[in-house]
Amino acid sequence: MAQQPEGPATANLEQYGYRQELSRSLTFTDLLIYGLIFMVPIAPFGIFGSVYNGSGGMVALAYVIGMVAMMFTALSYAQMVKAFPMAGSVYSYAGRGIAPPVGFLAGWVILLDYVLVPGLLYLVASVAMHSLVPGIPVWLWLVAFVLLNTAVNYLGIQMTARVNKIMLIAELIVLAIFLAVGIGALLSGKGAGFSFAPLFNADTFSWSVVFGAVSIAVLSFLGFDGISMLAEESREEARQIGRAMVAALLLAGVLFIVQTWVAALLVPDAPGLLANGDPDGTAFYDAARAAGGGWLASLTALATAIAWGFANSLVAQAATSRLLYAMARDRQMPRFLARINDKHKVPANATLLVAAVSLALGLYMATRDDGISLLSTLVNFGAMTAFLALHVAVVVHYVVRHGSRDWLRHLVVPVVGFLILLYVVINANIAAQTLGFLWLGIGVIVLITFYLTGRRPELAGLTEGSKQ
Repeated sequence: MAQQPEGPATANLEQYGYRQELSRSLTFTDLLIYGLIFMVPIAPFGIFGSVYNGSGGMVALAYVIGMVAMMFTALSYAQMVKAFPMAGSVYSYAGRGIAPPVGFLAGWVILLDYVLVPGLLYLVASVAMHSLVPGIPVWLWLVAFVLLNTAVNYLGIQMTARVNKIMLIAELIVLAIFLAVGIGALLSGKGAGFSFAPLFNADTFSWSVVFGAVSIAVLSFLGFDGISMLAEESREEARQIGRAMVAALLLAGVLFIVQTWVAALLVPDAPGLLANGDPDGTAFYDAARAAGGGWLASLTALATAIAWGFANSLVAQAATSRLLYAMARDRQMPRFLARINDKHKVPANATLLVAAVSLALGLYMATRDDGISLLSTLVNFGAMTAFLALHVAVVVHYVVRHGSRDWLRHLVVPVVGFLILLYVVINANIAAQTLGFLWLGIGVIVLITFYLTGRRPELAGLTEGSKQ
């Protein structure tokens, strides 16, 4: 059987059993900016110390491997979005590429990532803002961030896109300032001077150490896949969505590697960071202080708070609402989540639910000493597990079902991507593995319940004949 032809993102969704309800208004540039904002160009600011400690100081190497690992996943996403240009991401791709029950479980697992991410971002940002303005409690910052982002998302995807452009420019300006001051400081003799130690250090290198750090570093890359959530709001060809994902990942990866390399050479107490870790999350700001003084430390801390609490959580909330919308219209989530606001053309109920969950989760986790670390481990595991299903879907859909002979894109890339991610998952935090498999177990129970109550997962427009 011949390979399935590519279709434009503007293809009539009726061929898949859906109506076009969302507003098709996003350009390639909008998609690229969305992906960059979701990943946050300055994301390493907040987790630099953890990655440095976990990688034996080879923080740049951890980000290089993380980028390569995610690139295989981005290429698999690009193939599936051409086959199925619709919202839902890995839920839609695994469901249509393999089978609806697999799609449900993939969507359920990635919900662990998407639903928890906004709460994590709000909490990190609120704690950072509280450290800068102690007079305002964490909970009040959290409420303010949630209300602001919900209002912007509710006003429509075009409003979200406009805000994204402004925030991206601001983040890049702060990053440019840090790099200029940091490189200048290294050239003037501050820090450890230039070396390749952040990329490779024979004294501390081992694959298990590096991949353990990669499982933390990939948190910075999560978000490029969110571009696929906007497939029904893009006016570009389906292949442009895949290209936007790859381009966003490459650009963000280069920025991550450069900034962590510079910061690693400026760390004031490298032996202490390796021995004791970074429990307060201030390692990057300490490096900034060593380079330019207190003003640079405060600037990078403030930028982190705004980027995580507003820019990143804004697009995370938008992506999560689209995933819930896609599952709800297939009756695999409550139907009220599939309601579209007629004026703004956004999944209104899903947007409000994400806001409510993020607020409740953030307020609860703010009362725990391990709130941020617990949420971080859960987010990573959910995403990595769902990406495994994505790679399998590429092989099944293209090679097994449609007889593709494009061995590189449809077999080699997904198999290599699968093996890399499997290794990362195996080397992940034990707590993340335990809680992640517990969540997956709950999903299996829900799936069994669907079958027992006569609601077996089905996808619109997917007939037995189209599965073969």
